[in-house]
Amino acid sequence: MNAEQMARALNELARAVAEAYRGEPATPGLALIGIRNRGVPLAARLAKRLKEKFSLRTQVGAIDITLYRDDLSQIARTPVLRGTEVPFGVDGKELILVDDVLFTGRTVRAAMDVLCDLGRPAAIRLAVLVDRGHRELPIQADYCGLKVTTHLNERIDVLLKETDGVDEVRKEMLNG
Repeated sequence: MNAEQMARALNELARAVAEAYRGEPATPGLALIGIRNRGVPLAARLAKRLKEKFSLRTQVGAIDITLYRDDLSQIARTPVLRGTEVPFGVDGKELILVDDVLFTGRTVRAAMDVLCDLGRPAAIRLAVLVDRGHRELPIQADYCGLKVTTHLNERIDVLLKETDGVDEVRKEMLNG
């Protein structure tokens, strides 16, 4: 996926969200929550498109799932925390989690745990740029920019201007 294709996918995500919330231009109960790292700039871009193209205003927050991971002891002795920034209450809100890639579903499960520790949302939906399959948990995206068939020995990398200097999605083989 190049930058132009990524922009089209984000526009499609925005259209799908706007259709779901049609007739609610001042949706104080709707918020986008980006999962750190790349879900955060994607949530900001999605919020901007919703406002500019569909006059749909949303609040935006960011969550860090590090301490909620089920594999934390396997990946780091000293985890790096990037912080959760949700400058509004989540009680009764319709939340849309935003992430770059949906794979096993474990990141989303951890993100839902974070959100439920912050309060009791009315609903939690999921928007992802890429769904690559291979779920280990019964989780699926409500809004998806691109579905890609992959093998377990492949990796999907989403590169964003905000974090990587370029907008691109790559599919690569893992070593071994």
